[in-house]
Order: sequence, then structure tokens, then C-alpha cells
Amino acid sequence: MPLFFLIPLCTALITAYLFKKGTDEIAYLAAMFTAISLILTLVLAPWQIQLGLLIIVFLITNKLLQKNESKQ
Repeated sequence: MPLFFLIPLCTALITAYLFKKGTDEIAYLAAMFTAISLILTLVLAPWQIQLGLLIIVFLITNKLLQKNESKQ
């Protein structure tokens, strides 16, 4: 399994750290770069990881929908 998707993920984590520490306009640029890097990571990730994330999203969404229906 190629691990090329870890490069933008590490870059995103570093820029997220810079965003957290920065207060200037560079922080907004770092946040934008973080979002782009995370999207690139998801595109480059192997299908097994993408499938696992998709299942997690479906489970969380299903729980949130049931929680909202019980409140009504």
C-alpha cells in the first residue's frame, strides 16, 4: 500500500499547528492550506482507508439523525 497520502497529511498537521499559534493573517493562509492538504490526503488515500472513513461517517450521521428524531 503506497503511503504517499501521508505527506499532505503531515503538512496539514504542521500548518494546523501554525494556525493555532498564529494570530496574524498568515494564520488564515495556513488554515486554507490545511483544508487543501486534507482534501488532497483524502484523494490520495488508498481505497481501504477511504472506505473505512466512509463507514465511520455513515455511522456518525445515522446516530445524529436518530438523536435529532428523538428530540422532536
